[in-house]
Amino acid sequence: MRRNIFNSLLFLAFVSVIMACKTKKLIVKPPKTVTETPVDSKKSETIKELRSKDISFNTLSLKAKANLDVNGNSNNVNMNIRMEKDKKIWVSITALGIEVARALITPDSIKVRNNLQGVYLKKPFNYVHTYTNKQVNFELLQAIFSGNTVKEFFRDETLIAQENAVWTLSGVNEGLAYRVIFNTLLKVNENNLNDIASGRSLRVAYGEYQNINGYLFPTDLKINSMAGDKRININMEFSKIESNVPLDFPFNVPNKYEVIN
Repeated sequence: MRRNIFNSLLFLAFVSVIMACKTKKLIVKPPKTVTETPVDSKKSETIKELRSKDISFNTLSLKAKANLDVNGNSNNVNMNIRMEKDKKIWVSITALGIEVARALITPDSIKVRNNLQGVYLKKPFNYVHTYTNKQVNFELLQAIFSGNTVKEFFRDETLIAQENAVWTLSGVNEGLAYRVIFNTLLKVNENNLNDIASGRSLRVAYGEYQNINGYLFPTDLKINSMAGDKRININMEFSKIESNVPLDFPFNVPNKYEVIN
């Protein structure tokens, strides 16, 4: 269990992939449609419309029940995620009431603390490119957790079309092939990323969306990663969502912890 949880947390760091308590929320269901709409010839207007559905925030606080599965070894945990837009992402994972790991991710650095094994990792953000395509960055990870679009996917070369009455984006950016599927609410339904050279792939899928303070936010999130013979699946169900509230991002390391490379 220790190794599984720690590897899953590292994955969350590397793939970079509102106000409510857990009360009854209004679930916003995509309208059903059976007709195809002609592709908008004005690409910039289509992009503007799709990106207009992104949630705007300064801070986000997310609590979720999660299942972490690494190569078939599964563990149920609780996750606490805090974000300050474009600055930092803080993640805490607890199991059986004990915090087992904590991470602090910024556009420049990654810090991971494994409380079960008493070890600590500190690396520049580009360390993730040892394991992922170099196009994986902080904004991608931030977008995954917030359900927002990824700016780098809206490029001049990106193909924008409608398939089965929903918008899709597809293209290749320096070896990273991407395909984004939206729902009829114009929110991201699925992100698919494939590193052409290495064969690594990442799929991020969202469930239903709920109306939180005027914005649409996903009720759940599924991340599926494949790299060689390694399979990592993370299923998260959000239980509490807050936006634009004061947040702390505590991250200290006891002297007894061993620094690992």
